[in-house]
Amino acid sequence: MIAKWTAAAIAVALLVALAVALLVAPAMDGSERESTAPVETKTAIFAGGCFWCMEAAFDEVPGVVETISGYAGGTKPDPTYGDHPGYQEAVRVVYDPTKVTYAQLLDHYWHNIDPFDPDGQFCNEGNAYRSVVFVGNDEERNLAETTRQEIAGRFHKKVATQIKLVTIFTRAEGYHQNYHTRNPLSYSFVERGCGRPRRLTQIWGADPP
Repeated sequence: MIAKWTAAAIAVALLVALAVALLVAPAMDGSERESTAPVETKTAIFAGGCFWCMEAAFDEVPGVVETISGYAGGTKPDPTYGDHPGYQEAVRVVYDPTKVTYAQLLDHYWHNIDPFDPDGQFCNEGNAYRSVVFVGNDEERNLAETTRQEIAGRFHKKVATQIKLVTIFTRAEGYHQNYHTRNPLSYSFVERGCGRPRRLTQIWGADPP
């Protein structure tokens, strides 16, 4: 008797399980399932003077996932803050292309530099502080060249910012990363003491697009 009851219970349980599976199945097909795959990010590299300032500028952009201070444009292996001849201080911007485009990042870059200074940026002079757009493909190069020409035409001035192919990017020392958030008072003193906000306002206005 117990064996018959057990067999019947198992049969009922199997029928219930089958019914539930049939009900759930439509919600689990490819058209209904919500994707959980990670978003594929892209990177862009910009040099615009002090990398602390460029990192802070791009951190405020929606769609930017991460910013990394480093050295770009040189060839010497293992550049450091005290020894990086041929390199520019740069920031690598990791972004979600579904939320922000390269063109938007490029526009934000222009409005955070002095594109007419051939010797550096603001109070920082020398090759390490020159402005450079490091491009990774033809599309990025075309956008950079087109917008550079537009700025030159708008202001009737020669734009000193260079456009170079991405070669080596080396992450800077840890104490440079996120400096503006870890040392906000020191960063504010450096930024304002260097005249960056004042010069940007002179070029782009108090509320640049």
